[in-house]
Amino acid sequence: MGKRELFAQGDEAYAYGALLAGCRFFAGYPITPATETAEVMSELLPRVGGTHIQMEDEIASMGAIIGASLAGVKSMTVTSGPGFSLMQENIGYACMVEAPCVVVDVQRSGPSTGQPTEPSQGDIMQARWGSHGDYEIIALAPNSVQESLELTIECFNLSEKYRNPVFLMTDGEVGHMREGIILPDYGEYEINEREKPQRRPQEYVPFLPEEGKVPRIANFGCGYHTYLTGLTHKPDGLPATDDAEIHTQLVTRLCEKIADDTDKLTRLEQLYLDDAEVAIVCYGITSRAALYAVKILRSRGKKVGYLRLITIWPFPEKVLRGLGAQVKRILVPEMNLGQLFHKVREAVGHDTEVTKLSRIGGVMHSPREIIEALKN
Repeated sequence: MGKRELFAQGDEAYAYGALLAGCRFFAGYPITPATETAEVMSELLPRVGGTHIQMEDEIASMGAIIGASLAGVKSMTVTSGPGFSLMQENIGYACMVEAPCVVVDVQRSGPSTGQPTEPSQGDIMQARWGSHGDYEIIALAPNSVQESLELTIECFNLSEKYRNPVFLMTDGEVGHMREGIILPDYGEYEINEREKPQRRPQEYVPFLPEEGKVPRIANFGCGYHTYLTGLTHKPDGLPATDDAEIHTQLVTRLCEKIADDTDKLTRLEQLYLDDAEVAIVCYGITSRAALYAVKILRSRGKKVGYLRLITIWPFPEKVLRGLGAQVKRILVPEMNLGQLFHKVREAVGHDTEVTKLSRIGGVMHSPREIIEALKN
């Protein structure tokens, strides 16, 4: 593509970031407010030798990107709330077979069909707990079009590193707003490629890590025998559904490979916290109004700090615990009725006051509203 300046939507930036990260397979189903990403991918993917498929629904879309990934191709889908709900069973399957893939969720107001054209942050808990059983998820949240591009690349890097689905939890406002961005050259960002097995084919054990807790992937068709199933399986991939010890070892490893690296995975923006007595904890589009409010309050002599969570999952409990020990009060503005608020309050404990500032109906917070909330 070449380095250049563009005036682009967030939905377009997800596509640009995916292509720069090496994505060469996209499967999706049209849904507001995410369809523009699929449109860009349908135009640009064939130019770089990739494949774009419009599937019959989101269930099939998620299944298709899992299959493409296991065949060795970096893959992505994009959706919004109702489609994200349909994907949850296959997301659990991707976690179980350790298939790297990226899901962009351009959140809109729910539940059900809700407000298709209005932004929301209502899928935050669904991203973590939407499928059944014990598993871990990595989820990042951008607040600008430029960051949408950059975090999409990061989603692919993390997905390949941890062999796990990774979510970009954006929203209809970031997805549809236009801003100036810098489209980088190929090679400007570090791109992670999946590690191939070092063992010979006859010695290869698909789910036995050669080091650490993440097995190396032998792509289908490359001469290695791989057996994949959503059932509880042994390191060789064969089912062992009645063996409690094997199930415990497998699921514990699936969770620990991410949970143990929470500190490494945590990405934050922290401003004005050195002397803060009050802090705003925010993420995504809401953080823009929050930062503006903090700057106004600081200009009035108020000791207010700003913590933006870029990594939503795994949740950075250690960071919030430290913040709670420092400040007297934390305000959590969200475009939902208080989803991440509960995680913040749980991490901080009872010694620090934590209050929520909820907005639903597709209406974003204003800086004035946040300032008023801190007066109470």
